[in-house]
Amino acid sequence: MTAPVRMQRSPGSRPAHAPIDGVVLAGGHSRRLGLDKTMLRLWGPQGPTLLEATIAALRDVCDQVWVVSDGPRDWPALDVPVVFDRYAGGGVLGGIYTGLLAAGRPFVLVVACDMPFLNRDLLAYMASQRRDYDVLIPRHASPGGESAGWVEPLHAIYGRPCLEPMRQVLERGGRRIVDFFPQVQVRYLEEEDWARFDPEGRSFHNINTPEDVAEVQSILRRLGTLR
Repeated sequence: MTAPVRMQRSPGSRPAHAPIDGVVLAGGHSRRLGLDKTMLRLWGPQGPTLLEATIAALRDVCDQVWVVSDGPRDWPALDVPVVFDRYAGGGVLGGIYTGLLAAGRPFVLVVACDMPFLNRDLLAYMASQRRDYDVLIPRHASPGGESAGWVEPLHAIYGRPCLEPMRQVLERGGRRIVDFFPQVQVRYLEEEDWARFDPEGRSFHNINTPEDVAEVQSILRRLGTLR
């Protein structure tokens, strides 16, 4: 068996906050990419896989990290628990439900496994917010300047009161994350708040195609973080 990958938390990087777990959604088959995106080594052959890098980012902020998969995967052993989707075909909503159900704490910080530019300061800021919500979710301002715009449900915090509304949506065959929002208390993290940490919004950039990989590596090359 491959030895577990140990990823150490950066000394002093974790802020004081009410306990929160992290959930990495690592299901899906990467059909458009043509290979398992979780195993990409975007930072070079000596760098971490995308899954390892995502886990490491959450471990700087969260008390425990969980990985949600749609089934057994040929991954190197990880020193975090891996749980399988409770709802086959439930999509990312089913993954969030599974992670929130498995976690031992009342709130989970959820990210997708294919976000190579996760910003630890932004994640820490979100985790440090007073828990006066059931969902804390970043929102983009719309092009017209109105307050309502795109939301980022795969870079958000969910509380246990979401479980039953999520289950109801899943039981009727729904998969859209926002379908349960009317039943819970949603607080939006507006662009003026998250942009203080990530003005270009790179945290929300994900990878689906070979072109996305090329773009990410071009950015990493400019940033000097390729190994």
